[in-house]
Amino acid sequence: MENETLIDDALKAELAALYQAGDRHYHNLAHIEAMLALAAEYRHLLHDPGAVEAAIWFHDAIYDSRAKDNEARSAALAEEKLAGRTRTERLQRIASMINATATHQLPPLDDEKATSDAALLLDMDLSILGAEPDAFDAYETAVRREYGWVEEPMWRAGRAAVLRNFLGRAQIFHTAEFQARFERKARQNMERSLAKLEAG
Repeated sequence: MENETLIDDALKAELAALYQAGDRHYHNLAHIEAMLALAAEYRHLLHDPGAVEAAIWFHDAIYDSRAKDNEARSAALAEEKLAGRTRTERLQRIASMINATATHQLPPLDDEKATSDAALLLDMDLSILGAEPDAFDAYETAVRREYGWVEEPMWRAGRAAVLRNFLGRAQIFHTAEFQARFERKARQNMERSLAKLEAG
C-alpha cells in the first residue's frame, strides 16, 4: 500500500479548471465528484485507493468530443504531472486504468489487485448508466450537448451503436457489487434510450 498523496491541492485546482470548461456538460467536475464519492463508498474494496483516486481525477482531463485519443492524452498528462511523485510501475498502472476507460474493457494487467482496482474504476465511470431514469435522461441530454456539432441522423446512429455494444455484453459491470446495484437498471435505461433513438 502506498501512502503518498498523488493529487495535492495545487493539482486538484489545475485539474478542476480543465473540468470546468464551458463545453463540458457531462464530463465535468460533477462527474469526477460522483466517482470520488463512489471510491470513498467502496474504499474497503480498493487495494490502492490513491492510484484509483489519481485515475479518477485524470481520466477525462483531456476531453474533446471531436477527438479519438482523449484517454491516451489524459493518461499521458497523468504520467507527466505525477512524474516523480510515485514509482514508475504505479504510474503505469494509473495510465493503464485511464486508457481502459476508452473501451471499458479490463486492461491487461498482470497483477490481480491492480486488475480488481481497474474493474472498480471502470464500474464507477459507468455507474450513471444504472442511475434513476431522470438522472440517466439528464446524462444523455448532457452528452448530446457535448456532441452538439454532430447532425441528428449521425448522432442517432452513433449513439445507438454505443448502446447496442453495451447491451450486447454478458455483463455491463465488471464487479459483483456494481452488477448487483446497477446492472438491471442500466439495461432498462439503455433499452429505453435505444428504442427512442430507433423510433426517431
